[in-house]
Amino acid sequence: MQCLGDAGVCRLCHFVLCVCVQVVELLLDSCLSADGELEGLSEDFSALEVLSLCNTGLKSLSKLPSLPKLKRLELSDNVLTSGLEVLAEKCPALSYLNLSGNSFKDLSAFKGLQKLSSLQSLDVDEDEEDEESWRERVFELLPQICFLNGFDQDHNQAPDDDGDYVEEDDDEEEDGGLFLGRALIRIRIGFIAIV
Repeated sequence: MQCLGDAGVCRLCHFVLCVCVQVVELLLDSCLSADGELEGLSEDFSALEVLSLCNTGLKSLSKLPSLPKLKRLELSDNVLTSGLEVLAEKCPALSYLNLSGNSFKDLSAFKGLQKLSSLQSLDVDEDEEDEESWRERVFELLPQICFLNGFDQDHNQAPDDDGDYVEEDDDEEEDGGLFLGRALIRIRIGFIAIV
């Protein structure tokens, strides 16, 4: 880059400043998908750690890009019925997954999660008629998970991220972030000097 003219003090011919933005949290709740597919999310979001796509009308995860650092994925209140095996391939670090409010007919839909060895906590709709037996079958199918719908096999509540037990707080305020319409983006910014 070079500034010309009498005030040409701003010569950056030999020095380039590059701003690297890494999106780490992306909340796209209620941003409806036109065709039930995930659009606009690419592998450029490789630093993403939290992704929320609740109530977006998703029917498929087939277009999910590789998100190697993703730890938390919120997919509640969509119309997913299958295709969860893509998560083991695309999101190998995933430890929390919320699938409640989707259209899964039976436990066989969750077999695709067996290869997701990092998965520790899963939220899904329970079989209300046979809740205890259903919980046992989920823990058998997915032995890597520690918590199902916020509780372990002994019905102890899951600790939150700080090691404390979760207490519902409706007055919780959102910390800093960039709002774009309905989307919230949290970013990390780093500066790299190239000489």
